[in-house]
Amino acid sequence: MAAPTVAFVSFRLGGADGVAVEAAKWAVAFEALGFSVRTVAGEGPVDLCLPGLGMEAAPAPTPAAVDEALEGAALVVVENLCSLPLNPAAGGVVARCLAGRPALLHHHDLPWQRERFADAPAPPDDPAWAHVTTTELSRHQLAARGIRASTVYNAFDTSPAPGDGARARAAVGVGPTERLVLQPTRAIARKNVPEGLALAASLGATYWLLGPAEEDYGPTLERLLATAPARVVHGHGPCGPLPMADVYAAADVVALPSLWEGFGNPAVESAVHRRPLAVGRYPVAEELASLGFRWFPSDDAGALGRHLDAPDDELIEHNAAVADAHFALRDLPDRIGAVLSAAGWSLG
Repeated sequence: MAAPTVAFVSFRLGGADGVAVEAAKWAVAFEALGFSVRTVAGEGPVDLCLPGLGMEAAPAPTPAAVDEALEGAALVVVENLCSLPLNPAAGGVVARCLAGRPALLHHHDLPWQRERFADAPAPPDDPAWAHVTTTELSRHQLAARGIRASTVYNAFDTSPAPGDGARARAAVGVGPTERLVLQPTRAIARKNVPEGLALAASLGATYWLLGPAEEDYGPTLERLLATAPARVVHGHGPCGPLPMADVYAAADVVALPSLWEGFGNPAVESAVHRRPLAVGRYPVAEELASLGFRWFPSDDAGALGRHLDAPDDELIEHNAAVADAHFALRDLPDRIGAVLSAAGWSLG
């Protein structure tokens, strides 16, 4: 008997943004559960591209086009497309096409968590659907609006192969003895680049901002980098994307000074790759820290500087153990399987 198909639908898939990265992990987990996977998105290297699903794309795809893309799927996983109103028309078409059929809405963000969407309505709901959030914070916020959800934290390979930090440093022109603060994020307002720069300056370090400017942040970033109080490296270097294991291995410190994150993968990735983390006071960071992580504040370099001068190996191994206990990729199929069972779906 042929394996049941799960169709993943989003604005964009197959890239390096957080939603696409986590969707790819979920796809592998579904394959481990015996599904075949189909990907449908407005952008990216996907099985079926419907441009009208893209962020702010117009016009939205027709219901017939969406129905055709999802034909034969036993289950549809909607990755943020119906969570954030980045293309409300497309989200509406997808929601109408999924009415009454098994669908799992995977919410990485919720509209009221973004200032510009503060007055937007809650995501759509249907008795045939299940909802999954990436944090307890989001689960409780949905519950307050009458939508029941389960929490499945983002998952990580907690035993990665060691990276080649020297290779990454050479690729971006950082010397072997330079102190290096890595901010492995895109450059947008909520990522708080000024605080990352200030942290690097306080530590006498080079500041490495990995991702590009998005959401019209380019001119602001240019001004910040032109007047930066620390030496700056931006991007992966002239030879293209570097393996993330190499990037983390190159860093002395990982900085996540964000004002808001739907989750904040570097918070866990820093532990997996055994690097100290300087973190901002965004709400989900408090939830993750409650699991036992020991981090440094990104707005106070004092304790972090002392750690760098006399590294605390016990702290590093403690954080790695917390990550393995709560966020291991090996556990993701079972966690998704529990959601499917709770929904009462027989999808074979």
